[in-house]
Amino acid sequence: MAEIRVDLEKCNGCGECISSCSFSALEMKDGKVRILATCTFCGACVDACSEEAIVLEKEEKKVDVSSYRGVWVFAEQRQGQIMPVTYELLGEGRKLADHLREELSLVLLGWKIEKKARGLTGYRIDKLYLVEDPLLEYYYTSFYTQTLVDLVKSENPEIILLGATSLGRDLAPRVAARLKTGLTADCTGLEIEPEERNLLQTRPALGGNIMATIISPHHRPQIATVRPKVMKRAKPDGKGQLRVIKIKPNLTSEDEMVRILDLIREEKDVVDLQEAEIIVSGGRGLGKPENFSIIRRLAHLLGGAVGASRAVVDAGWIPSYHQVGQTGKSVQPKLYVACGISGAIQHQAGMRSSEIIVAINKDPNAPIFDIATYGIVADLHRFLPLLIDKLEKREKALL
Repeated sequence: MAEIRVDLEKCNGCGECISSCSFSALEMKDGKVRILATCTFCGACVDACSEEAIVLEKEEKKVDVSSYRGVWVFAEQRQGQIMPVTYELLGEGRKLADHLREELSLVLLGWKIEKKARGLTGYRIDKLYLVEDPLLEYYYTSFYTQTLVDLVKSENPEIILLGATSLGRDLAPRVAARLKTGLTADCTGLEIEPEERNLLQTRPALGGNIMATIISPHHRPQIATVRPKVMKRAKPDGKGQLRVIKIKPNLTSEDEMVRILDLIREEKDVVDLQEAEIIVSGGRGLGKPENFSIIRRLAHLLGGAVGASRAVVDAGWIPSYHQVGQTGKSVQPKLYVACGISGAIQHQAGMRSSEIIVAINKDPNAPIFDIATYGIVADLHRFLPLLIDKLEKREKALL
């Protein structure tokens, strides 16, 4: 329980703390500050008080970490199809479980997906928590959060891994908040600290300029979302002895806050950027939205996906699900071709982990060249048609 008080001997009635409170929980009485019942214990007034007259004491409740055991992987599925990031998490989860000498469990939520679940028997998974309910057929934030939290409270896993996808990024923080535990997002590396069994969670920070390693020593479970295409995909070896544990969730349609009426894809054959091994992205250097046809043609010839910078998405040239960057999708393809993209730090944060980066820009001082494997200083309107022509001739020659 938190406690906050004012040392009346130190308080000089300057009022600096009152203006710092966003909740109007402070008032002046008889020349001294008084704390009201609406205080949220945020600590802003403590930092604002130059006389150190406000004292905030928080009693941090530590959990018994020894009562938590096992590694869980959340199996992301959409319309009954298990997403590729799940198999990447299985490979990493198996390593962590073996290091801790614990079981690896997979958690699968959905409806009428037991047949898909049985297809996982060839992987080295010890348990499968299969949670089926009509309300879980599609992803609903509230239902998925409640179901996963209830299951965690029942089983006490030590580690939970989720994909850093749009679904995982929505679900993981809500689960962590309900469980009052930590979460490290967008991890690119996971290891075990042998002595304390802490999960060492490594992720890029400050726009990718440094790598930070984060631990959660006093709380469990340890939750991490992992960037797709970073971990090595698990391969079935036929050695799995999968035990399926069927769970009936405590859900009711009365708690339904939203309802999915239909799923409509704006483009039928859009390649998922986070799964693509080749991405061709366009930026403001294209000049106008119609010129994205060049980007699409090049992506098609290379067998890749179409990406975009935030500038062209904000301008309405292309839908937002093509956006690469800090506020878009983080990608790690084998080949990333940046066409007419200057390379602001926000864009770099989402693609600088690509194996090979080819930058095409007529500005030799464009920041994208600082991280490019190959830089081409040229007008893309002249260069790309020549490149496309070469690739088309090569494609015809191979037929």
